[in-house]
Amino acid sequence: MLWPFNRFGNLTQPQGALKGTIEAIYGMIVAQAREPAFYASLNVPDTVNGRFDMLLLHLWMVLHQLRTCDDGEALAQALFDHFCADMDDNLREMGVGDLTVPKRMQAFGEAFYGRTAAYDSALSAGETELAAAIGRNILNGEHADGAARIAAYVKQALAVLEPFGRDALLQANWHFPPPPKN
Repeated sequence: MLWPFNRFGNLTQPQGALKGTIEAIYGMIVAQAREPAFYASLNVPDTVNGRFDMLLLHLWMVLHQLRTCDDGEALAQALFDHFCADMDDNLREMGVGDLTVPKRMQAFGEAFYGRTAAYDSALSAGETELAAAIGRNILNGEHADGAARIAAYVKQALAVLEPFGRDALLQANWHFPPPPKN
């Protein structure tokens, strides 16, 4: 299990080469979550919440793969810690006060764990259930066609990530497939 608050108030980053790798992987996740096609073609709300949901979906996919790798848990934890540090930094840059940041971070953690549980359960149940989970969590229960297309994209992205072991993922020279367009 990933622990978001095991160092709360002192979110640290991995040292040395692993730090650069985590930053590169996280950068790939963020870049893919910002792909305009998700918002223009698949009805993902182009809002802070919509972008956060796409970030969580892509983070979940990479963490899902890391959990299957030998010694992947430490890398998964480092990636998750980087995500938490990024969210903390973003809140502070937006002017959220020190007393409010912990409450917002708790809400981020709850959103992450809720969606992760929903996606893990739906993934094992099938693509229709995955589309339903995506529809509920990302598309606000609307646009079933967009949810189905995002679910198909997720299955494709997971298939792309599947052959990569820990060392291959650490090289950060893999790519997500392009998002579906109209």
